[in-house]
Amino acid sequence: QLQASGGGLVQPGSSLRLACAASGGTLNDYTIGWFRQAPGKEREGVSCRRRGDGNTSYLNSVKGRFTISRDNAKGTVYLQMNSLRPEDTAVYYCAATKRNLIIGLCRHDGSYDYWGQGTLVTVSS
Repeated sequence: QLQASGGGLVQPGSSLRLACAASGGTLNDYTIGWFRQAPGKEREGVSCRRRGDGNTSYLNSVKGRFTISRDNAKGTVYLQMNSLRPEDTAVYYCAATKRNLIIGLCRHDGSYDYWGQGTLVTVSS
């Protein structure tokens, strides 16, 4: 079971780090994706990191601000979010699959088998 954590209420320009962990296990052998869904909008793929080579992909609007990383010792995947904007407000979900997705499918939600419960990020002054 995946658990996403680290959300909260922050001001524009602030940073947050989201964490995705597997209860009772590790995510070291999984491709991980971070998705978000804002009220009234469709879910979108924010970032992903492939198993094995660790190649990453980012949504254009978060490039240069968000970084996905993996801590193999902890078996946890993080999404570091800097320079947050009001439009980043959403529920953020992490997802996992054992498949080594081609990078073009890495941010497609249909590519994943396991989903966390979501953590709310609110960016507001």
